[in-house]
Amino acid sequence: MNRRSTLAALAAGTAMVALQTAPAVAEGTTAGTTITNTATVDYRVGGVDQTEIVASDSFDVDRKVNFLVTRVSAPTTTVVPGQTNAVIAFDVTNLSNAAIDLALAAAQVSGDDFNVNNVAIYLDDGNGTFEGTETAITYLDEIAEDATVRVLVVADVALTHNNGEIADLVLSATAREGATPGAAGSVIASSSGANSAAVETVLADGAGADDGASDGVFGASGSYTVSAATLEVTKTSRVISDTVNAATNPKAIPGATIEYCVLVDNAPGSATATNVTITDPLPGDLTFDSTFGIRINGTGDGAGNCNQDGTAGGSFSAGTVSGTLSDIAAGEARTLYFRATIN
Repeated sequence: MNRRSTLAALAAGTAMVALQTAPAVAEGTTAGTTITNTATVDYRVGGVDQTEIVASDSFDVDRKVNFLVTRVSAPTTTVVPGQTNAVIAFDVTNLSNAAIDLALAAAQVSGDDFNVNNVAIYLDDGNGTFEGTETAITYLDEIAEDATVRVLVVADVALTHNNGEIADLVLSATAREGATPGAAGSVIASSSGANSAAVETVLADGAGADDGASDGVFGASGSYTVSAATLEVTKTSRVISDTVNAATNPKAIPGATIEYCVLVDNAPGSATATNVTITDPLPGDLTFDSTFGIRINGTGDGAGNCNQDGTAGGSFSAGTVSGTLSDIAAGEARTLYFRATIN
């Protein structure tokens, strides 16, 4: 703070001092503001009022740099394998008493389950969702005192990831000088040494996700959690009847009827599997049993076979059996089964 003080000499006699003070300085007063405090001295000599004497003190408010990065959305962003443009929203708030630039970086954290791909940061256009028309950014330009700006961290998730896997990242902001609109300024550092007449800088940011206090950097954590269906497919066959033994201990001889069962099971805790389509080309040694047809959405008997509780559905075309099952929730199973004759 710059201090300037002037005081005229006081004449002898009885003096009365009246102090006129400025209001208390509230936290957040803009850096560079000059605050002046003035004292006025009134006095008499021989009962006659004399000319009052004024003494002033002034200082310039120094710059306090403080800011926050806060995750906006839920504790984690749920994604599915193969998802593109998965979003984590953050708010960046300038708590400084001056406008500053804030450089942004999204870093992936080691020790988690996987890394996301094509990570980028975008300036939110005001609706909190990513539509592909937003502006990609690496810094926030000239963020005013007390202003909050929302940014979107956007990434892709590979198709290979499994249910429950987590990818962690940290969005960090670094304080930079905001003197040049349209360009990221130099990194801001705390002023060193004794106080001077110039406007000094004090870094007052707190400790973030992977940074310390008063270091000009603040980061917040975010994560992506995979919600995937965990499907297990089992295919079995059994002999229903043959031309010699009928249904009593039948054997897989020419003319025998074979039933194929395809069972799709979704593990507990998994995401619901939708649009589950089965295609099963029939070998040339078999003839499709069109009379029996195809049954779908039945249950299994626990031994890999289909219970006879499916409903008619599916189709047979160009030698291939196909059918689409109803959605399979976690812990559920559905079946497709059909019959064919051995040639």
